[in-house]
This record gives sequence, C-alpha cells and structure tokens, in this order.
Amino acid sequence: MAPSSALAPAAVDIVPPEGEPLAAPLAPSFDYTRSTGPILGAFFTGLRERRLVGVRDRSGRVHAPPVEFDPSTHEGLQVDALVELGSGGTVESWTWVSAPIPRMQLSAPHALALIRLDGADTSLLHVVAAGSAADMATGMRVEARWVPEPRGTVRDLYFVPAGSAGGPEEEAASAVIPSRAGLDESGRLVTPVELDYTHTAGFSERRFLRGLVEGRIVGRRRSNGPEVYVPPRDYCPSDGVPMGEYVEVADHGTVTTFGIVNVPFAGQKVTPPYVTAYILLDGADLPIQHLVLGCEASEVRMGMRVRAHWRPEAERTHSMASIEYFEPSGESDADPSSYERHL
Repeated sequence: MAPSSALAPAAVDIVPPEGEPLAAPLAPSFDYTRSTGPILGAFFTGLRERRLVGVRDRSGRVHAPPVEFDPSTHEGLQVDALVELGSGGTVESWTWVSAPIPRMQLSAPHALALIRLDGADTSLLHVVAAGSAADMATGMRVEARWVPEPRGTVRDLYFVPAGSAGGPEEEAASAVIPSRAGLDESGRLVTPVELDYTHTAGFSERRFLRGLVEGRIVGRRRSNGPEVYVPPRDYCPSDGVPMGEYVEVADHGTVTTFGIVNVPFAGQKVTPPYVTAYILLDGADLPIQHLVLGCEASEVRMGMRVRAHWRPEAERTHSMASIEYFEPSGESDADPSSYERHL
C-alpha cells in the first residue's frame, strides 16, 4: 500500500485559541558526573575530610584551588606538589549580595569574596557569612567553617569573619543550604544540574498542543510553497516569511531514519533495547521524532509504516506525550522515493 503522504492534506478550520495562553513550568535536570584525577581528586577528598589542599607550581607559587597544569610551563603537576593549607585567609576583594537567588549557598544576605588562604599565593572565590556589608573590609581576616556532613565539594565550607562566635555572622551561617553534589564511591564528582523556567506556547504551538489533546495532529503549510511543517511554525525557518494555512495530517507515517537505544541511563522510562525514530507523517514534509514500540527493535527499518498509539482521552495533555508511541501499522513498506528527500 502506498503511503497517503502522496495526497495533499486538507486545510482545517481551527478557531484561534481563546483565554489564557498555554504555559507550563519546566525543570530539566541531570547529574553531571566527571572523574577528578589525582590533583583535583586530592582537593575534593580533602574538602570531604575538612582539609584545604593547594598545589605548588614549578616557580614555587601555591595555587588554591589547585591547578592540574603549571600556568607558566604548561607541564602537568604531580601529587608530590600538593600542599596542605591553613583554614584561615585574607579578603583581597569582595562584593555584597543583598538578595540571594535560589540555590545560592547562603539564603541570607552575605558577601562573595576573593580569599587568599594561609599558605597560598592565589585567591579562592567563596562566600563569607557576615552580619552586614558594614562587617566586610578588604584585608580582613576570615576563618573556614564546615557543614555538618561534608560531601567533597566547595560548598562543604563557608567563611566567617575571624573571631566570630555566636554573633550575627553565626546567625547568617545558619542559612547555609546543603549541597546535593559530592563524590561517589569511585571518587567521581557528581553534580546535579538543574534549570527552572516557564515555557509559554506561541500561537502555532498552541494550536498544535490543543490538537494533541483532541487526538489530532496539526501542521501548517508554507505561504510560498506546498510543504507542510509539523509541528507548525509561526514563521518559515527557511526564509522567515509568515506561514500559511493550518492543516491536519494523518497519525500514520513512515520511518525515515532511526536509532536503537541499548544503554540504560538515569531517568529512562523504557527498558532497552528500544527504537527512537524520525517519522514522516502522511501529509507532512518534516519528520517528527518519537518512540517506535510494539515490535522487536531489530524489526524496525527504514520505510516501515507505523501509526500513533494514543493515550486514552482522559490522560492526554498538551504535549507529545499524548501519543504514547508509534507501532507497526501492518501496511507494506513505503517506496524509498517517497521519503528519500526527507532523510
């Protein structure tokens, strides 16, 4: 059976969205994991053990935090150049943070300062839990304080003015926000990376998302050509001209290219192996990416005809998750000439 993409899609009358725009909070996150090596590994391990470590370069200068390569000769530095440092230091410059933002180490107003640790020749940028900006000064002495359960990150410590004991500085220090980063069992540094923002859908995207809730897939035709883009755009990405009429395309399509996912990863919702593919929907001229399930991963091929497996109407949302996956439709494979220009 020939794919119906050879037929021109019909224009549909879609009423412009009324009321509030579609908006949703998004919070993408992942754990960034890196090996530390002998120099940085010693620094982070030292933090976990409530110790400060620097490294001496070929000229005799001590760097804190340590560097892996000599800044002058570019030679790699070795563990025998590591130096134990004191827990005090001198403020070389500073600025006052009157309104901390979320995820800063201190939730109360505090200083950010360049601190030259005792025994070091370079400066460390870190927080100082001072009672007010009036308590800060260039050249003042500060002392390191440690969180109750160090994990092996620079947020294991913070600084207070030297001699602080129970005053406003200690009260500010009580606002320390624990870090979720830290060294794992193999000595690798694991750092959660998070981003919070609100996405507001534009006019074309709004029509597309509302169509998904209704079990329809909406595209948009170029104003100066026959091509139909799914998802629809407000402006053509090729020439910047406003797009033309909205059209509804089929929920059947052809696999153009695909990949088999064999490796598990954090947050994975489908057990490997499985296929993620580019699918050219009938009536569209731009493939969409989605899962292909309902058969063995080894059975998926270019030209394979598939159809959308929709979630029950009550479970659909304004997202591509309204289509749970695509599955084989049972039709004969499409002729390569029908999709070769969409690879």
